[in-house]
Amino acid sequence: MFNRKKSVFFLKFEEMADTIVEAVEYFHKNVPHLTDLAKFARDMKELESKCDRCVHAILTELNKTFITPIDRDDILKLTVSLDDVLDGIEALASRFEMYQIREHDEYVSVFAEILVKCSHEIRESIRLLSEKKLLAIREHAIRINDLENQADDLMRDCIKSLFSSVTDPIELMKRKEIYERLESTTDSCEDVANTLETIIMRNS
Repeated sequence: MFNRKKSVFFLKFEEMADTIVEAVEYFHKNVPHLTDLAKFARDMKELESKCDRCVHAILTELNKTFITPIDRDDILKLTVSLDDVLDGIEALASRFEMYQIREHDEYVSVFAEILVKCSHEIRESIRLLSEKKLLAIREHAIRINDLENQADDLMRDCIKSLFSSVTDPIELMKRKEIYERLESTTDSCEDVANTLETIIMRNS
């Protein structure tokens, strides 16, 4: 089922998971008091590029490896789903710069807290995958699913609040897109969890 030696795939998955945690925590820490929006977006872009390099390394290794530690399709799906989380965070940071959003939004901070929790569950899941402790991953996948459900509830609350309190159509449009991208990023975290569940089923 697995090679005893940790493969390049697992090493790169771990690097991607670490980068996700770094990016989400950076977002969570800085979004309540944004001053330098250009730096905020630029720093996030650097983290997204770091993740992209991992994707490239995984695809390169996949093309030259005949026997892989887990199913090739699962490697691809996990790579894409991890990358999607980072892409979501980077896209959010870029929107804050493009729309020049500096004011603190409590809903965004709560979304960010959910994403921080998701990122740590993802990192722990990937560590367990590398250690071949497949069944232990399931509890983390369940937590990610629960967190995504919390994000769905939050999305309903913040959209309701938005349409009842904001009359400027431009401001409404900007904030609605931010909320939608935050919720979409939690969906990407759930995609990681679902891919891990597939890996568990195929390899247990």
